[in-house]
Amino acid sequence: MTGTPATFKAAMIQMRSGLTPAANLDDAARMIGEAKSAGADYVQTPEMTNLLAANREQLFAAIVEEDKDASLAAYRDLARKHGIYIHIGSLAIKVSPERAANRSFLITPKGDIAARYDKIHMFDVDLGNGESYRESRNYAPGELAVIGSMPWGVLGLTVCYDLRFPALYRALAEAGATMLAIPSAFTVPTGQAHWQVLMRARAIENGCFVLASAQAGKHESGRETYGHSIVVDPWGKILAEGGAEPGIVMAEIDPAAVTKARSRVPSLQHGRRFEIAEPMAEATHLHLVRE
Repeated sequence: MTGTPATFKAAMIQMRSGLTPAANLDDAARMIGEAKSAGADYVQTPEMTNLLAANREQLFAAIVEEDKDASLAAYRDLARKHGIYIHIGSLAIKVSPERAANRSFLITPKGDIAARYDKIHMFDVDLGNGESYRESRNYAPGELAVIGSMPWGVLGLTVCYDLRFPALYRALAEAGATMLAIPSAFTVPTGQAHWQVLMRARAIENGCFVLASAQAGKHESGRETYGHSIVVDPWGKILAEGGAEPGIVMAEIDPAAVTKARSRVPSLQHGRRFEIAEPMAEATHLHLVRE
């Protein structure tokens, strides 16, 4: 785009969403304004920006269809007001009487929705410490990977638990993504063990920037999230990382770093698919599938 600066400032908004969408909107709007004042061109909020509810009744009492969602309309107005890209990590959006979508929105400086993505991988796990999650009880999984264009490159949209499925990120990179968004609400045990290493891995193996805003702290619902919003460059270097409290994490993004990293390690050009051979008595062989 003519006149677009070579680099841009990305801001990760770290929140502690409660059970009231209007209050969460106020918090996010305030921090988006602060990020704009600090020079942000792109602002990302975390997963479940509008509310973080573990109880099904609380969730469905608060959410509405996309075209009725006051938070989404407000964020579109904020994007126009500030003249920036606002990426809503996700909103809980009602898609049927029994199911919601965990839906991301990339909003342009004109307030248009450039891309929307429904989280594909449902967080259905037992962590072994008393924590158990069944996201599929309330949410319908998405079926399509999504990219969105910005003046500085192509953004691959994902959400939280998607992080653990590297094939999704390879598909996004092969489709042209130079940045990978991973807004999250990570648990504390999994965050302490895996957050940083997985974020760096997704950046390194795809030669992409990783931009990941996060929920942080003890929420009104009783859930505790890890925080540590992070920005990683295509070589795996952490450019900025937050802590355990709400706030803003910012980094300068140089899109030229993508080309540099991919030229040093051109793994995107070298990838092949393999099929598994039938087991043999003494060895198992992997055969290259040539296309």
